[in-house]
Amino acid sequence: MHTRKEQMEAFGRFLDVLDELREKCPWDRKQTNESLRPNTIEETYELCDALMKDDKKDICKELGDVLLHVAFYAKIASETGDFDMKDVCDKLCDKLIFRHPHVFGEVQADTAEKVVENWEQIKMKEKDGNKMVLSGVPSALPSLIKAYRIQDKARNVGFDWEDRRDIWKKVKEEISEFEAEVENMDKDKAEAEFGDVMFSLINAARLYKINPDNALERTNQKFIRRFNYLEEHTIKEGINLKDMTLEEMDAIWDEAKKKGL
Repeated sequence: MHTRKEQMEAFGRFLDVLDELREKCPWDRKQTNESLRPNTIEETYELCDALMKDDKKDICKELGDVLLHVAFYAKIASETGDFDMKDVCDKLCDKLIFRHPHVFGEVQADTAEKVVENWEQIKMKEKDGNKMVLSGVPSALPSLIKAYRIQDKARNVGFDWEDRRDIWKKVKEEISEFEAEVENMDKDKAEAEFGDVMFSLINAARLYKINPDNALERTNQKFIRRFNYLEEHTIKEGINLKDMTLEEMDAIWDEAKKKGL
């Protein structure tokens, strides 16, 4: 791998290239925080996709795209005198040092779990204890990830199940309530109860140390592979999916499962 000096030289070259683009490229010159934001979201999801696939080459590429956006926002801010890349790095380093007293101070934290337990308490101190526990959860987070973060933050201040096995009673209770509203044909209440079902299942995943977003995406990808297999099979046979019975499709679906797809 490259030395720290080589890495710093590469980062400096990157900032020089960005400076030149901002000055000379019509597209780069006209960008603002508002215009970049949608692209930043897209680039972040593309990085997440590469991480899920564990595609090292693609991860490297997508990290570069995300880094470009980080530096671009800092570049825009530097033009108005608000802050620059040095300020971004300094603030980040200060925060990391402050939030890791077990590394840079005298606090003891021998496990990752202990570090996480201390994390929220340290963050509260940064706001003199006036920051609400859930205020740090971004409102724009996808709902599934937001639910996980809400539950995790509540856990860090002691609001959690004492025995994780108790969660299953709650899950069953929420499913029963959802079923009741479905039977009553009350769409609004059924939607609310279904949200409770999902929230309880996400809670169960968290308690059993399963990332629900990763778990769901694995299922998404599995479904895509199997459905693609089904569709490819019908194309080879010259059959239209719409002309097949569910039993016929299930038989091919089972083939895909046996093939490990």
